[in-house]
Amino acid sequence: MAWFPEGAGGDKFTEKIFRGPLSRMAREALDYIRRNYISETVIKRPDRAEATRVANFPYAAIEEAVANAVYHRSYEEREPIEVRISANELVVLSYPGPDRSVRLEQLRAGRALPRRYRNRRIGEFLKELGMTEGRSTGIPKILHAMELNGSPPPEFEFDEEHSYFMVRLPVHPQARSIESAQVTDEGAQPKAQSESRLESRLESRLESRLESRLESALAAKVLLLLKNSEMGKAGMASGLGHKTVSGELHKQVKRLLGLDLIAMTIPDKPNSRLQRYRLTAKGRELLASLGGEGT
Repeated sequence: MAWFPEGAGGDKFTEKIFRGPLSRMAREALDYIRRNYISETVIKRPDRAEATRVANFPYAAIEEAVANAVYHRSYEEREPIEVRISANELVVLSYPGPDRSVRLEQLRAGRALPRRYRNRRIGEFLKELGMTEGRSTGIPKILHAMELNGSPPPEFEFDEEHSYFMVRLPVHPQARSIESAQVTDEGAQPKAQSESRLESRLESRLESRLESRLESALAAKVLLLLKNSEMGKAGMASGLGHKTVSGELHKQVKRLLGLDLIAMTIPDKPNSRLQRYRLTAKGRELLASLGGEGT
């Protein structure tokens, strides 16, 4: 995964590599994108009370594009899946391209029905994770998610030899225009940067309060990681910047389970490799109460 702050052709970029089992790589990559590169813009309308909310890139489209790449890439070639992100677009690139039966014009219309799947067993595995359906629904879902968000239509591309497959998700134009408009007089902070710093301070304050209440900095960080999405222990470790799941992380997860602040997503199979954790109602109430306390 690579982030290009100056655009896709810029010399500066930040790279992150995900390794491990397919389920871990896919989940950690998606969680990483959600945390770092997805933002929501609120647009107030003069003709009505309700504001319009748009994402720069709809997460549902990204999830389908990544799952599609994991499903249909070749595991005989050593080329990795690439996710390239800039202010203008998010591109998912995998090798090789789709089955020879797929035509580009059909794909762009969301009507491509491949006659066979390259990795049917992997597809069944991803279906168990809730990431795919194995019914040629991935491309139509990407098209629908982009349309629902008000984004420009996605672009699909492969060459005549079907040697690669690219999904390009353009940024929402209003999100881009608002972002580019955050230019102020010299010496003033851009609005987006100011809001980001305020959010960071509020998050830090909440973490401090949680740490005081739970008497554990690690437990506080775990609750904050689960605030926006479900996560397995490996994902937690990655979110914390750790290379492996430590004994202390195991201990604090068990403690949070005992306090009923988090719960297993598969409670009848506690040792399942697909096990993930989520906040309980009690955990959300704790976050809400501490986040709403006086400054």
